[in-house]
Amino acid sequence: MSHAEDHEGTRRDFLYYATAGAGAVATGAAVWPLVNQMNPSADVKALSSIRVDVSGVEVGTQLTVKWLGKPVFFRRRSEAEIADGRSVDVGQLIDKTAQNPNKDEVVPATDENRTLDEAGEWLVMIGVCTHLGCVPIGDGAGEFGGWFCPCHGSHYDTAGRIRKGPAPQNLHIPVAAFVDDTTIKLG
Repeated sequence: MSHAEDHEGTRRDFLYYATAGAGAVATGAAVWPLVNQMNPSADVKALSSIRVDVSGVEVGTQLTVKWLGKPVFFRRRSEAEIADGRSVDVGQLIDKTAQNPNKDEVVPATDENRTLDEAGEWLVMIGVCTHLGCVPIGDGAGEFGGWFCPCHGSHYDTAGRIRKGPAPQNLHIPVAAFVDDTTIKLG
């Protein structure tokens, strides 16, 4: 092989690599706007975390707020509701686990693992039935004194756990924490 033929092979390889590199950059430049437009807008990002004043929520009542397009229940439970929730044997539940983002793990669906505070007074849940996405009725509704979804008959107890009906999971727990004595931060 002569020196000229060796030089020609190197030049050809360079042209292949340069063309492929330019094509990759052009493809990336064309695809990026399409991918980037799927990111959440600034107004959605701003609503991903909200603070809720719960100072007016009396014991035994509930506040509902809209967060990320879904209702969120803030229940300030009475001593009787706490006792009812804590008396349930987890083995009797349909959904025995609790995906609690505040504890950052999957834990047994005990009342203690679902509440926001150690005393069990505050329960914060996404107010969407896990069967087909309806909004359950609260304030002691249903056979277990918690929430009832009239669409298909799902009954939730005082800790938001599914006890009867077609719903496959407990009401979901969002990321939430007390910022001070009267404010809960969602998200």
